Amino acid sequence: MTPAPEHDPRFIFEEDLHRLRHCQHHDPHGFYGWHAVDGGAVVRTRQLGAERVELLINGRSPVDMDPIGDDIFAIWLDDAQPQDYRLRITWPNQDPITTADPYYFLPTLGETDIYLISEGRHERLWEVLGSTVRSYTTVMGEVHGTSFAVWAPNAIGVAVVGDFCGWNSSQYPMRSLGSSGIWELFIPNVGDGDVYKYAIQTREGHRRDKADPLAKLSETPPRTGSVVTTSQYTWQDSEWMERREAINNIDAPISVYEVHLGSWKQGLSYSDLATELVDYVVEQGFTHVEFLPVAEHPFGGSWGYQVSGYFAPSSRWGTPDEFRALVDAFHQHGIGVLVDWVPGHFPKDDFALARFDGEALYEHPDWRRGEQKEWGTYVFDFGRTEVRNFLVANALYWLDEFHIDGLRVDAVASMLYLDYSRKDGEWLPNQYGGRENLDAVQLLQEVNATVHRAFPGVLTVAEESTSWPGVTAPTEEGGLGFSLKWNMGWMNDTLEYFSKDPVHREYHHNEITFSMVYAYSEKFILPFSHDEVVHGKGSLWNRMPGDAWNKAAGLRSLFAYMWAHPGKNLLFQGQEFGQIEEWSEARSIDWYDMEGWEGEYHRGINALVRTLNSLYKELPALYSQDHTYEGFSWAKSDDASHNVLAFHRHGTDGSKLLCVFNFGGASHLGYTLGVPEGGQWVRILNTDDGIYEGADNDLPTEVEAVSFPWDGYDFSVQLHVPAMSGQWYRWEPEK
Repeated sequence: MTPAPEHDPRFIFEEDLHRLRHCQHHDPHGFYGWHAVDGGAVVRTRQLGAERVELLINGRSPVDMDPIGDDIFAIWLDDAQPQDYRLRITWPNQDPITTADPYYFLPTLGETDIYLISEGRHERLWEVLGSTVRSYTTVMGEVHGTSFAVWAPNAIGVAVVGDFCGWNSSQYPMRSLGSSGIWELFIPNVGDGDVYKYAIQTREGHRRDKADPLAKLSETPPRTGSVVTTSQYTWQDSEWMERREAINNIDAPISVYEVHLGSWKQGLSYSDLATELVDYVVEQGFTHVEFLPVAEHPFGGSWGYQVSGYFAPSSRWGTPDEFRALVDAFHQHGIGVLVDWVPGHFPKDDFALARFDGEALYEHPDWRRGEQKEWGTYVFDFGRTEVRNFLVANALYWLDEFHIDGLRVDAVASMLYLDYSRKDGEWLPNQYGGRENLDAVQLLQEVNATVHRAFPGVLTVAEESTSWPGVTAPTEEGGLGFSLKWNMGWMNDTLEYFSKDPVHREYHHNEITFSMVYAYSEKFILPFSHDEVVHGKGSLWNRMPGDAWNKAAGLRSLFAYMWAHPGKNLLFQGQEFGQIEEWSEARSIDWYDMEGWEGEYHRGINALVRTLNSLYKELPALYSQDHTYEGFSWAKSDDASHNVLAFHRHGTDGSKLLCVFNFGGASHLGYTLGVPEGGQWVRILNTDDGIYEGADNDLPTEVEAVSFPWDGYDFSVQLHVPAMSGQWYRWEPEK
């Protein structure tokens, strides 16, 4: 095209036109739309493939706009005063449509938004970035559409593309909002259900079509588009939200059922799970559920731990509102909901966050900090202001928009250590020469402090596998600020002990007692998670030695010990009935294990878990002093030769429990244990009972504590302790 005539303001100079044509211009609003010029005004619009465009101004007759090339239509007006207008567009063989002009509207982000983002302090980022359905009242009537905003500071041009423009990046180029790196555009007539991406032009001249980092809904994988959506959900959980702070207190009973939504029962949607899963969790007596990551992810085999859409519940199982209804259903049945959150790393899929604007943006630019080669993922640049804001706001988003009651933060150790899973020469020390990732520490502290300030009563839980100090210490004391930490040491030692044949356990007795050395160094959850039943580790059932009877007895005694031990509890789906085979996300858990006569042991384990959860919630001694020395005292810790373990739990209400375990193959009659109080001790649990498919030994329901000092206590009892079993006795004070 020849240079535009200088006397005709309708035309765009070639340099700008070339940049607009190739989506490389930072300011398309400077050329499209209404513009005052000397002596009047000019209106320009690009309408790909249109054969006619008319300008409609309030109170005036339609006027044809002139085609000036490159699908651009323009018109000169004598009146320089800006006015509301519409475009009537006719494409070949179609009826005309009338629409507002995207380039008429002011930016949807204000100065305060941009300032807060630049400072990393915009706690409601999802309301200003991403896609937002909105309406404007104008002189010519309501205009409905969707605003789009995306952070891409290294791009030389960004456009919104979708079916609504034939995925052509020259139709809806976005404007740059200065040094913020944010690009923005409002498009009329785009709304719920429309699929879109951002066409990003890189400095190298390449177009990269990217899903929206703040999309609230994505297409169902393997499709990768973002979807405009608006919530229409009305919450009905006000009663739960009002009392949540007391329910989620670390001195309250917390028993968690960990679930992978796609494999609990394959084929169920969020709506199905709102009935079937909720009813089951209620029946089993758990206080909380924890979902493996529900944020959108491209590869189902990652179980959700490689996230592509941090603000979008996976569309595999339904819509965001259907996910809200699932959470709401749990709340209405008195069950808290935690989700796994993955702020440490993200996959390298080209459509998502990786090299988002052609360069390292969300990830650290140096591969020695920006890649987790063992997992094939990128690592967030925790020290970058906008990235930190993205992650903090994302945590708040799940709590605010979905009423989530807790975040379990995945792979915290991989964030804390610069040399995590790296060889010499593959990592960079911090500014002090150490291996600690100080930026990640600051991020985790900020997340925890902000979450606990904004949402009192919400839990944050660390999956942290090292001895990093102060994981659950308050941030104001220099800690990371988590509410709870998974006790990985207890889990590893306990499973190692229980995998031994009973005749060898006496040589490993320290593995079952060592946890009490550090039990109060942090506030712990005791986890038997999905990680313990995958990758060839086998199921908990098959880690128990012996035949089916002994495996079942082993699991029953393990669970009774777990529920009695200081700390909260977590079981992964299938463990509550002793699933035989290792878990796989590709199939439902093995419900058939409980069927027929062969399933009797598994039905017994399932019944025991129901009993444990029921007793646990009724007995303050088991939870009210989980994190202090006052809640625990040994009764017998050194009887390795008999594989016996016994301890007392103490409640803040003065209640007391004696918990006795025989992890050996021989029963013990007349076994003496010291107790802190005289009088009656009533048996409230026996894993050997016939109702759990145990040996059903005839044990007394009450035992009398006599004034006979034993092991440092003023009183003692004599018990029958069956092989491979656990018993709980509650002290009954005289009335």
